[in-house]
Amino acid sequence: MATKIRLARGGSKKRPYYRVVVANSRAPRDGDFIEKVGTYDPLLAKGHEDRVTLKSDRITYWLAQGARPSERVALFIERAGIALPEYLQKELSKKKLSRKEKAPKKEQPVVEETAPVAATPAPEVKVEAPVEVAPAVVEEVAPVEVAPEAPAAEEVKAEEAPVADEAPAAEETENKAE
Repeated sequence: MATKIRLARGGSKKRPYYRVVVANSRAPRDGDFIEKVGTYDPLLAKGHEDRVTLKSDRITYWLAQGARPSERVALFIERAGIALPEYLQKELSKKKLSRKEKAPKKEQPVVEETAPVAATPAPEVKVEAPVEVAPAVVEEVAPVEVAPEAPAAEEVKAEEAPVADEAPAAEETENKAE
């Protein structure tokens, strides 16, 4: 029987919790398993000691029996300091290299290195005795006569146009008199 050391998901919606299990490779992910050999809680901080717990003696036993860990579990095993067989180490290193090659390279914007303004010291300026400046000679210019401004066109039209209200008022008074 081909066995795998892999993660089986538990927990509720949006609150994942995983068991590290040894299972038949044909069994469903969350289905039957042979033995529980650890846990993984991704919601805990990366440095937290209970994020990944493994039974190292049982994992080494199953690795000796030919169980193959999944990629994620193999990373956990490496970080825990459990020795992986050489053939598994070679496979993992090949997968890591192929992932790096397949990953799209992000173009970094070219950023010119400039020193921060506050970090650069201001240049020292030596101040000597004040220099006297000769007064400038100003030529007198004859005043320029400015033509008076012409009244605005709207003002002119308003003055010349007869007021519309006055004419009908005069007619009304004549009609009433008759």
